[in-house]
Amino acid sequence: MAEIPRVRRMQGRDPLGLRRALADRLLPALVGAMALLAALAIAGAHGAGNLSQRWEQGTSGQILLQLPRETSLSPILAQLADLPGILTAEPVPEERLRELLAPWLGEVPGLPLPRIVAITLRPDADQTPFLDLVQSLPGAQLEAQGAAVRQATRLAEGLRALSLAILGVIVLVAAALVAVATRAGISARRDTIMILHELGARDGDIAGRFARRLGMLCALGALGGLVLAVPALWALAIEALPVVLAREAMVGDLPWAQLALLPAAAALIGWLTALITLRAWLRRLP
Repeated sequence: MAEIPRVRRMQGRDPLGLRRALADRLLPALVGAMALLAALAIAGAHGAGNLSQRWEQGTSGQILLQLPRETSLSPILAQLADLPGILTAEPVPEERLRELLAPWLGEVPGLPLPRIVAITLRPDADQTPFLDLVQSLPGAQLEAQGAAVRQATRLAEGLRALSLAILGVIVLVAAALVAVATRAGISARRDTIMILHELGARDGDIAGRFARRLGMLCALGALGGLVLAVPALWALAIEALPVVLAREAMVGDLPWAQLALLPAAAALIGWLTALITLRAWLRRLP
């Protein structure tokens, strides 16, 4: 009796019936929801990192000199320019102050505002002459930005770390979800897999078909989640940036490169998790 030839490569478009075993609705929907959360986490980490960098570069070491509204700035600016160790001394326009206060106080044209001078000192400068000058000015007050900037920077870095931690949790949950879906597919097609395995089908062929199917479903789900995430992130940027950065939102404010990688990352997670899960199961077969 002729020996039945061993099956080396499975033929056909779907010999395992994966289109029926691995549903094309529930898994993409769940992956899409996680992709939406991942997009929010990515945008949060990106925004917090940019905000921290902006604060460190823009205001670290700066001192604000507050003077009564009726003070004439010209002679004071001249005196500041003659002091050693002062890099810059620039008055803050009243229009700028009102823009900064508008998110909290609204438009209050009649609100009297003090005169503000933004001063930058050299880190190694002797501040004694500057402090003596400030004490001689009636009603003058100093507000050092260094401590406030350090606290704000720590807060921004904490938010960035939290966003990255959330992103890591989302990846782990996605991998666990794909592993569960793979095991469900194995249970649904166990007899077919066993027959093909006994006939000599390669473990790599069986696992590869599962992995490709799940990778495609994850990519489609992530793409759908990304489509929902982009308008939400843009609406959030429109509302938040005028308050946080005192300017209108721009297209470049969103982390487009990282967001564009979401479908590919989801496909890779789905493909790799399914491959590892199914190969581990196949190795336990006799």
